[in-house]
Amino acid sequence: MKIVGPLFDATFVDRPNRFLTIVKIDGIKVKSHLPDPGRLEELLLPGATLKVRPVSPQGPLDNGQMVKRKTEWTTVMVKTSNQWVSIDTTLPNRFVKWLLEKSDLPFLTDFHIVKQEVTVGHHRFDFLLDGANGLFYLEVKSVTLVDNGVAMFPDAVTVRGKRHLEALAEMSNEGKDTGVLFVCQRPDVVEFRPQWNRDPKFSKALINAEAAGVKIRVISANVSPTKILFEKEIPYKLGKH
Repeated sequence: MKIVGPLFDATFVDRPNRFLTIVKIDGIKVKSHLPDPGRLEELLLPGATLKVRPVSPQGPLDNGQMVKRKTEWTTVMVKTSNQWVSIDTTLPNRFVKWLLEKSDLPFLTDFHIVKQEVTVGHHRFDFLLDGANGLFYLEVKSVTLVDNGVAMFPDAVTVRGKRHLEALAEMSNEGKDTGVLFVCQRPDVVEFRPQWNRDPKFSKALINAEAAGVKIRVISANVSPTKILFEKEIPYKLGKH
């Protein structure tokens, strides 16, 4: 899938809060929005090479009125160990949509999209799919944290993510087909595990979800400043060890 450009070179300087980075572009410090609220401690190191995207100072419509952006840049990629890692949490959903439309996800080739952002009770899930056996509710999670080939999620405590898993488990117990897809936005992955040290509640909820029948899948992606491609499906282990 093509990455929307143009992207510009930048250097990481600082991160004043979860959604803001200070970067240097052509030697000038500017503020840049950060879509990923995770810690990213192993990626956002001083002097790290980034790719940033310019945005219009006018944001999306809100009740018919244009919303002004506080920043004119968005930080979307960081380079580590001579490879690019996407830190744009909005990219996996677009990527999964593209893969589904092309029937390029090996485990979902017979499914088509009925609706995106589907609401069930008090929860909203990324995709409602339809296949030979009926409807399938799919939630997509973005993964960037990798240690010695082991991808881990979440990078920071996610109460919302835990609630998503609990809701999917409840739906599965009611007879609905549900699943969660972890998209590793980098290719250097050989295994996936929940991040027990940072969020044991989410990790436990993931085990409970699988026990309830929620299908768990993990994929890796090869990312560059021009495109993101499906790499392979990744095996997972859910226990603490």
